[in-house]
Amino acid sequence: MAALTAPSTERHHGSPGTAANGHLASRDVKDSELVARLQAGDESAFVELVTLYQGRLVRLAQTVVGSRAVAEEVTQDTWLAVMRGVERFEGRSSFQTWLFRILMNRARSAIGREQRAGRPHDTVDRFDASGAWATPPVPWSDQVDDRMVADDLAARVQALLPQLPEHQRQVVVLRDVDGVSAEDVASLLGISDGNQRVLLHRGRAKLRALLTTELGGTR
Repeated sequence: MAALTAPSTERHHGSPGTAANGHLASRDVKDSELVARLQAGDESAFVELVTLYQGRLVRLAQTVVGSRAVAEEVTQDTWLAVMRGVERFEGRSSFQTWLFRILMNRARSAIGREQRAGRPHDTVDRFDASGAWATPPVPWSDQVDDRMVADDLAARVQALLPQLPEHQRQVVVLRDVDGVSAEDVASLLGISDGNQRVLLHRGRAKLRALLTTELGGTR
């Protein structure tokens, strides 16, 4: 989870986003090649896509549904939808964005099924019906794009993610773990760009605080 970095007083200059952008572009090219092969009937391309995305899909689904078992069911439904709909994929968005959108739709449907079955999801609505904040957040500075934990702490960050509120957790996973663009995150979650930026900032700040507490406690 290279997008997250540990609390540090050291400041780095330059353009750290350049390598990340190159990585994302390379991934998009690989995805496009695999999708083209899959559309041509190459089943091995599907296996490669599952290998690349399975863990990420389950992780993202779990931020929505809570249960690992339900997240795995949602992921399976997502792959079935991919197989049925890949011929219609035209590349207007990246494959990753298209895939995550299918997953989010399936996850929201799963929440509805769980609630109808008497197993309520522990979601607290933070937005009203129009998508605006029910309780507006405190304004914050835009100067919050420093990263949180180096590779040696990535596993700890993953373990701390469940302590974030649901929407913060979803935005942090999409932005910092899976590298989804701000615009696509807002679209996937049905929120404004401003809301996703606030959620990202607050999620990162919460992780920083949790990590700082842990690091301080281990000295």
